[in-house]
Amino acid sequence: MSESMQGLKRSHRCTEVSAAQIGANVTVMGWVQKSRNKGGIIFVDLRDRSGILQIIFEESDCGAESFAKAEKLRSEFVIAVTGRVEARSGSENKDVVNKNLATGAIEVRAKSLRILSESETPPFPIEEKSKTKEELRLKYRYLDLRRPDIQRNLMLRSQIAILTRQFLAEEGFLEIETPTLIKSTPEGARDYLVPSRVHPGSFYALPQSPQIFKQLLMCSGYDRYFQLARCYRDEDLRADRQPEFTQIDMELSFVDVDDVLDVNERLLARLFRELLGVEIPQPIPRMTWQEAMDRFGSDKPDLRFGMELRDVSDVVRDCEFAVFKGALENKGTVRGINAKGQGTMARKKIDALVEFAKGYGAKGLAYVAIQPDNTRKSSFAKFMTEEQMDRLVTAMEGEAGDLLLFAADQNKVVWDVLGNLRLELARQQELLKKDDYRFLWVTEFPLLEYSKEQERFVAMHHPFTMPMEEDWHLIDKDPGAVRAKAYDIVLNGTELGGGSVRIHQNDIQSKMFEVLGFTPKQAQEQFGFLLTAFQYGVPPHAGLAYGFDRLAMLMSGCDNIREVIAFPKVKDASCLMCEAPAAVDEKQLEELGIKVSEGSQGQGRE
Repeated sequence: MSESMQGLKRSHRCTEVSAAQIGANVTVMGWVQKSRNKGGIIFVDLRDRSGILQIIFEESDCGAESFAKAEKLRSEFVIAVTGRVEARSGSENKDVVNKNLATGAIEVRAKSLRILSESETPPFPIEEKSKTKEELRLKYRYLDLRRPDIQRNLMLRSQIAILTRQFLAEEGFLEIETPTLIKSTPEGARDYLVPSRVHPGSFYALPQSPQIFKQLLMCSGYDRYFQLARCYRDEDLRADRQPEFTQIDMELSFVDVDDVLDVNERLLARLFRELLGVEIPQPIPRMTWQEAMDRFGSDKPDLRFGMELRDVSDVVRDCEFAVFKGALENKGTVRGINAKGQGTMARKKIDALVEFAKGYGAKGLAYVAIQPDNTRKSSFAKFMTEEQMDRLVTAMEGEAGDLLLFAADQNKVVWDVLGNLRLELARQQELLKKDDYRFLWVTEFPLLEYSKEQERFVAMHHPFTMPMEEDWHLIDKDPGAVRAKAYDIVLNGTELGGGSVRIHQNDIQSKMFEVLGFTPKQAQEQFGFLLTAFQYGVPPHAGLAYGFDRLAMLMSGCDNIREVIAFPKVKDASCLMCEAPAAVDEKQLEELGIKVSEGSQGQGRE
């Protein structure tokens, strides 16, 4: 039967008890990790968010009543114990000190016990590195959150937030909240819509980012803004994406690219130094978007290993291999990567790489496997002269034992194929060390990219990004060639955040909307309040937003952001624990003027 805490006050968390308290009485509270009855003496591992502390119950110390209660203890019972701190006696096992525990040199000899709450047998063990299926853990997330590794992740996340707030406040930033019920805009991902009862037939949107509002704050003279902002995007999920997430969002006035990068380099350096003991080399290297794509096939390159792409289009231009020849005739390219030391890879594994490449748009994958004796096995050697093959191997810096892999197509396909192939090879060779932190700024993104689906140019970042002044003259005759004053911060192949210098001139903003296919009327309907604000004196400004969840994921060494979010969604954007989304009461729909069509998932009503 559960007891109350009346008259008791916790004096320490479990790992706050140390050798300094030997001889003192303490009161600790938490969950029973495990209990071991050795006949006349009961050992209990007590767990709270700080860690584990061993409690010893003997009837001569705690009395018959408390000892009888201790005999009933099972995993996840919530208890309160008052007792005396002692050095470990070694009576249970030969090793007196448990070096795996922060409290391994001490124990608490119980004087009294209260069972504050009993527990059913949990559906899975509460332990680190759980082997339990994620679906079951997420269904009982409140139990999963008791696991020490998840608790460490969430405590680190809290520390990141606190330290970020401290740093930005010291740098003169003001924390200001922006609305979460806003107007829907057509650019970017799909919005989550919220119907309005007061305005029938009208909808709010949940913000994909605070973009427009933080620009308006710059118009309002607040100079430096930040916010840990909740954002929502109705898009397909993956390991580092959720339908609702948090951004570390900031905006600065009277600055250019270098100013934004400088303050953020110092922020990252402080976070990693104080929380992980890792020094980030300053300044963080920079690479243009074009260089990143040419060398790594990705705008978020992983610098922990080599295997860079090489353009061999000119080397193979005169060969008779139809795949290479066709790609070049269609204004594509031929590029390759050198997987050092993989020349003896089994044909079956090479075939698997070919299938992997096809998943990213490749029609196939050409290869040259250089054997240890310098002989070559190739999928296309019969279409090349010996001299042409020699030149190709030389261009790829191929040596005995290397595997050369080639893709030929339009640039975008080749980059995508080889960029992902180098990552797959790195995974296979275990080259991706989690404690090797390689930061990179990727700069000078294209301002626009052409959408075949929409048959128009769309903004690569968003419509408020400033073009590079020296490229603006190309906006009418070659819009795709205009670079943006945009930048992403990348860590180990993951985009941590991105931002840009914003357009603050009305004429450039109006031209951007025109290039994106907006009529003046449409631009006014969607962004009229911003365009109007720009008529009243707007300072040059720029900003950046981090994916807070991604940052916490990488700093905690996790592979999935669900491990650093208290109550995450799964791949179909549902919550397994509370079973959201779910049907709602008919009366609520009537008040909102909403009818759900027959066959619609969840409601199934006319």
